[in-house]
Amino acid sequence: MWSGNSLEGCPATAMEGTSGEIGEQGSWGLEDGPSLLARASLPTWPLPLASSALTLLLGALTSLFLWYCYRLGSQDMQALGAGRQVGGVGGGPGGCSEAGRSSLGSSGELGEEPSTEGLVSRRLRAYARRYSWAGMGRVRRAAQGGPSPAGGFGVLGIQRPGLLFLPDLPSAPFVPRDAQRHDVELLESSFPAILRDFGAVSWDFSGTTPPPRGWSPPLVPGCYQLLLYQAGRCQPSNCRRCPGAYRALRGLRSFMSANTFGNAGFSVLLPGARLESRCGPTNARVRCHLGSPEDGPRVVFIVDLWHPNVAGAERQALDYVFAPDP
Repeated sequence: MWSGNSLEGCPATAMEGTSGEIGEQGSWGLEDGPSLLARASLPTWPLPLASSALTLLLGALTSLFLWYCYRLGSQDMQALGAGRQVGGVGGGPGGCSEAGRSSLGSSGELGEEPSTEGLVSRRLRAYARRYSWAGMGRVRRAAQGGPSPAGGFGVLGIQRPGLLFLPDLPSAPFVPRDAQRHDVELLESSFPAILRDFGAVSWDFSGTTPPPRGWSPPLVPGCYQLLLYQAGRCQPSNCRRCPGAYRALRGLRSFMSANTFGNAGFSVLLPGARLESRCGPTNARVRCHLGSPEDGPRVVFIVDLWHPNVAGAERQALDYVFAPDP
């Protein structure tokens, strides 16, 4: 117990209590003032009021969770609706036009890729749960803002991919040779073997008889294809008939061999055939043409490679999202 004059000459008051509780008997000194004030300032919540606050908190968290689930579902439905408006897409210069369209994960002709993207966001989230979101910034933006054939978010005037537009990829009419040096040199060195394979499977292309085994019916008049890889799936019988071309494909580092965007094979364009101008389904690939210098029908060995500026993590994620049917 202490007493004396307080500051500014006011008489000091005595504080009494015990066991640290106000109202009981005991004594405190100056050193006990801070703890006393702290204890006195703590509010005492009645039990019904505490229960009401907890109920309000749980209700707010539940409402926030339901809103989040609704937002995710709305994004998937919007992506699905946008994908259903996408028509058939072309395979790019040098390939025959496609008839019709294919769904996500289904096979198609050379250059015919999935034209719906309702499952893109969902598959990307499944990939992130299994692996990671690291390095997925561009892929995530592409899945959320998928372009339309008329050019969607972030699509340049000269780029109108039908399904997937990956932002911030350099665009040029021709990719520099050094960007894919290994694969380009391998294809060029394999050209004699590839040409021999074509000679073994070619025919007169007159159109008076049905195409031989392995050749597709003409998608447009005067255009025929024999595919070794079709929408990311190996065609075993054609690969056995073209062993030199198949070995070259297996040695490529950037071939899209496990993706529905990936195709490889022979494309034959007869004189007088006409192809409509078109854009491919994605700017994430580069279509490589290995042409024959001989006269007559235009023969091109076409291979779909990854764009050199698509990172390894992005390629892995897109292979997961656009995996071909098992």
